[in-house]
Amino acid sequence: MKEEMVIVLDFGGQYNQLIARRVRECNVYCEVHPYTISLDEIEAMHPKGIIFTGGPNSVYGADSPQCAKEIFTLGIPILGICYGSQLIAHLLGGTVETAPTSEYGRTEVTVDASAGLFAGVNEKTICWMSHTDYIAQAPEGFTITAHTPVCPVAAMEAADRNIYATQFHPEVMHTQEGMKMLYNFVRQICGCSGSWKMDSFVETAIEQIEQKVGNGKVLCALSGGVDSSVAAVLLAKAVGKQLTCVFVDHGLLRKQEGDEVEAVFGPDGPYDLNFIRVNAQQRFYDKLAGITEPEEKRKIIGEEFIRVFEEEAKKIGAVDFLVQGTIYPDVIESGLGKSAVIKSHHNVGGLPDYVDFKEIIEPLRDLFKDEVRKAGKELGIPDYLVYRQPFPGPGLAIRIIGEVTEEKIKMLQDADAIYREEIDKAGLQSSVGQYFAALTNMRSVGVMGDFRTYDYAIALRAVETSDFMTADAAELPWDVLKKVTNRIVNEVKGVNRVLYDCTGKPPATIEFE
Repeated sequence: MKEEMVIVLDFGGQYNQLIARRVRECNVYCEVHPYTISLDEIEAMHPKGIIFTGGPNSVYGADSPQCAKEIFTLGIPILGICYGSQLIAHLLGGTVETAPTSEYGRTEVTVDASAGLFAGVNEKTICWMSHTDYIAQAPEGFTITAHTPVCPVAAMEAADRNIYATQFHPEVMHTQEGMKMLYNFVRQICGCSGSWKMDSFVETAIEQIEQKVGNGKVLCALSGGVDSSVAAVLLAKAVGKQLTCVFVDHGLLRKQEGDEVEAVFGPDGPYDLNFIRVNAQQRFYDKLAGITEPEEKRKIIGEEFIRVFEEEAKKIGAVDFLVQGTIYPDVIESGLGKSAVIKSHHNVGGLPDYVDFKEIIEPLRDLFKDEVRKAGKELGIPDYLVYRQPFPGPGLAIRIIGEVTEEKIKMLQDADAIYREEIDKAGLQSSVGQYFAALTNMRSVGVMGDFRTYDYAIALRAVETSDFMTADAAELPWDVLKKVTNRIVNEVKGVNRVLYDCTGKPPATIEFE
C-alpha cells in the first residue's frame, strides 16, 4: 500500500493537511510528520520526496522551528513552501529578511524557468502569497526560477541537488497552476509512478486486518456516519461474524437518527452484522451537566464512549480489538507532534489514558474524508450511505455552544431537521459539502404575537469543500434561507432568531466547537 511515499514535514503551517491531500491527488501516498522527526526515522520510511510546509515564524527567530541541515545530504528530493523555502535558504547560507513589502493573496508571478518544477507552467501565472519575510539572497548554487516585482526570489532551485523552493503556496486552489507544479515535483522530480489508488488500499487493508485479528473477536464503534460505516463494512469483509458492531445512542444524534442507523445496520438491514444498540442517553446527559468548555465536552464523551464499549465487550466475552472510524484529519487536528491542537477528536485526543482492549484498530486512519468515500464505493456501500452528511462523533454536543441540556438538544434537533429538509427540497444537498444548524448560547429580545420573547439564536452553517481541510461558506439562495428561518422561528419553541455563518475554513473550523 505504501510502496511509494512522500512525507510532509510540518513547521506549523495551516495547510499541512492540504499539501498531503494534493500529493495524494497525484496518486502518491503521503503522510504529515512533525519537523522534530529524526533523520533516522525519515530514512527508515524510505520516502521518495520531502516537502517542508509553511509556518507563522521567522526563520531567524530565537525559537523558530528548524530541522537538521543534514537532511539535505540524504539524497531525497526536497520542496520547501513559504516558511519551508525560507528555511532552506537560511540553512544553506542564503539571506532571509523582513520584506520591504509584504505579499498576501493572489499575486502574478513571473516564471524564469521552463523545466523542473515549472515544466509546462505559463510564464505569467497567478499564485497565492502569504508572507512578511522573504529570501533577499538565494544560497550559493541556487538558481532563481520565479519572481514578482517585490519578491526577488519567488522560487529557486538547486536542480543538481534536487532541492526546490517556492515562496508562494502551490497547494491552495488560488494558485492557478499549483497542481501542475506539485505533479512535476512528485511524479517527475521524485520519480513516483503514482500507484496509490483506493482499490489497492481496500485489498491491502483487508489482508492486514485478517493477519492482525486472526481468530480474535472484534468490537466496532459504529456511529452510523460515513467513517464508522466504511470501517464496519471493511471489518465485516475481513473477519465476518467475529465482528460485533455496537451503536451507542448517546442522545446527541440528529432527529430520529438512532432509528435510521438501526434500520441500516440492524437485523433487518442489508448487512449481515452482529449489531447491538445501547441506549445511553441519560448517562451522557448526566456526565455533561454543567460543562461548557468544548475540549472538556469532547473528552468526557470520548471517555464515556470507551466505557460503554468496554462494558459491552465484557458481555460479549473475550473481545480483543476495538475498531474506530478515525480518519487522518482527526489525527492531525488532535495534535501532531509539536503542532497545535485544533480540537481533540473524541476517538483520538479524547481517548482516556486507560483502554481495556488489547489493541485499537483504525483502518481508515491514513485517509482523508473523500478517500474514505472512495473506499466505501470500492466496498460496494450504497451512495446514500457513502455520501451521507458528515456528523461528528460527539454529536450535537459540539453544535450546542455552552452547556448541553435535553431542552437545547430538542431545539437543535428540530431546527436542524427543518434546515436539512428545506435543503433537500431545494435540490441543494449534492452541491453543498456540509450543512447543519447549531445552537448558540446567545439569547436576545424578540417579539412574537405582540409578546416580548427572550430566546436563543440558531446559526446555520453550509460550506463548499472537496477535502474538508479548507472550505468556503456556501452562497445559499436567499429564498431558501428565508424559508428555513421562517419555519425555525415559527416551529421551534425557544428560538426567536436565525443567523447564517459566512466564515470559511480557515480561519474557522467547519464545526462550531
